[in-house]
Amino acid sequence: MSSKGNSGTIVFALLVTTLSAALLAAAATILKPAQDENVLKEKQQNILSLVGLNGANDYKKFEELVQGVVIDEQGSPIKGLEAISLDLASEKKLKTKNPSYKVRYPLYIYKDKEGKVTYLLQMAGVGLWGPVWGYLALDQDGNTVKSAIFDHKGETPGLGAEINTDGFEKQFNNKKVLNDQGQFVSIKVEKGKHDASMPHAVDAISGGTITSNGVSKMLEEDIAFYLKYIQQNSNNKAL
Repeated sequence: MSSKGNSGTIVFALLVTTLSAALLAAAATILKPAQDENVLKEKQQNILSLVGLNGANDYKKFEELVQGVVIDEQGSPIKGLEAISLDLASEKKLKTKNPSYKVRYPLYIYKDKEGKVTYLLQMAGVGLWGPVWGYLALDQDGNTVKSAIFDHKGETPGLGAEINTDGFEKQFNNKKVLNDQGQFVSIKVEKGKHDASMPHAVDAISGGTITSNGVSKMLEEDIAFYLKYIQQNSNNKAL
């Protein structure tokens, strides 16, 4: 084959590659709003499901049903930010890159028809193969867990991925984050610690030690920050 033929083949390949890249970029741009909307919808549904709001269209009333508050590391509200638009995992990545960065935490407050408050906490951590995250419903006493949801990206099916199952999540119902002296002790994810008489521990995932440890660390780190706000507003004056 002549050099001229080779040149033509190369030019054609470059044109096809360039066109394909342009089409993919255009498709990503076109699809991004829909993808972002689906991510937002899923987050809203997860938060609302903590208080039993699982209707197909409940997410459309999200702003009516819950009050979002962004707090700083001292538990003080930050004005001018929407909690739902804040991604805690991204906040923590910024902290990793810059230790002086002050993480902002999204907190949600739900009031039932009787006026009883439930605090809905968003958490983010790291498992064996990638990010793990969760949502926790805390009673207005700032101590009793009402429900929990966890999820992951890339954990091993049948092992670490089991954090996203009813069997694991329901262990957290009615657990306590404070001891009898009112001190924060969190909830440990430990093998063989799932007995109902153990208010501060749940049974770890069999074969998923690193993921279980990641969930434990996530709970300990994140709940502590939310409690600063909850305890400062325990009389609900700010609600």
